Amino acid sequence: MITTTDLRKVYRSRDREVTALDGVDLSVREGEVFGVVGRSGAGKSTLIRCVNLHERPTSGTVEVAGRDLTALAGRADRAPAALRAARAGIGMVSQHVSLPPSRTVQDNVELPLEILGVSGRERTRKARELLDLVGLSGQASAYPAQLSGGQRQRVGIARALAGRPKVLLSDEATSAPGPETSRSVLELLRDLNRQLGLTVLLITHETDVVKAVCDSAALMKGGRVVESGTVAELLATPGSELADQLFPVGGQPSDPDRTVVDLTFRGDSANRPVISQLARTYNVDVSILGAAMQTCDGRQIGRMRIELPGCFEDNVVPIGFLREQGIQVDIADIADTAGIADAAADVQPRPAPSSA
Repeated sequence: MITTTDLRKVYRSRDREVTALDGVDLSVREGEVFGVVGRSGAGKSTLIRCVNLHERPTSGTVEVAGRDLTALAGRADRAPAALRAARAGIGMVSQHVSLPPSRTVQDNVELPLEILGVSGRERTRKARELLDLVGLSGQASAYPAQLSGGQRQRVGIARALAGRPKVLLSDEATSAPGPETSRSVLELLRDLNRQLGLTVLLITHETDVVKAVCDSAALMKGGRVVESGTVAELLATPGSELADQLFPVGGQPSDPDRTVVDLTFRGDSANRPVISQLARTYNVDVSILGAAMQTCDGRQIGRMRIELPGCFEDNVVPIGFLREQGIQVDIADIADTAGIADAAADVQPRPAPSSA
């Protein structure tokens, strides 16, 4: 649904040049919620403004719903009719929603419909539908000053949906004051994604946002995308920085002659007592060095770092057992990790020792 290819944006002045985007390749699938994470200055907001061509890229291409928006762009001071029409299919909501204070909530939602030339009666009908969709049907006659921060965000989202877009862009829209407000906005975005089939691209500096609603994510640094993929793929990638941020686990081995193993749980494996089964079945003492479990979009996902007594060769069978349970297993703190992981991939667990 959204594809950027080798996207670059360079800001130039008389005496300096700043590269905000440095060859960004991004692919967002239709119907998913995709989060772009990064610190301030990473290029996130520039990226989202380039997606709807409010910022014109220095080079590269932007495709939305199969249309190359960069090919539609005209002069820097004017957007041609074809680009304006394409933008109508892209909604945008930001952290600071600008609502004309003299207009009621109803009138604010009708504003983009007025610009689109929708008749008065039809504007009223559509605005009421949108306010009901975002849970503000009882606030139609209120003014922005009478609303809470979360309610103003909902008005902004309703207004962004007025043109029935296929894509919704969110630039830090979930960074509202207070966790309850942030959570309600996140839940609304996920509900809209499901009810309307919206593709949502959201920019955030909070990894909790990704854990709460995102199907896929990307990490930006210095104007580049350094990691991207589905949340499940990222968790299954050894050494993933974004996975470490999403589900941080720590812990160092208590002794150099012990084996440290990083485990990734998804689906059914997250709900089964696998570690206790391992300890009982193979009579092995397992130390949990760190763990992080989270419900992502209704699915339990987590990571755990455990310590097993002895070197890797002493733990081949227990590690094979863990893999048999559908758990992603990565060996940590071993010099030849790659070779050991390859060798362990085909390990099958032997039968449990007899109680006799």
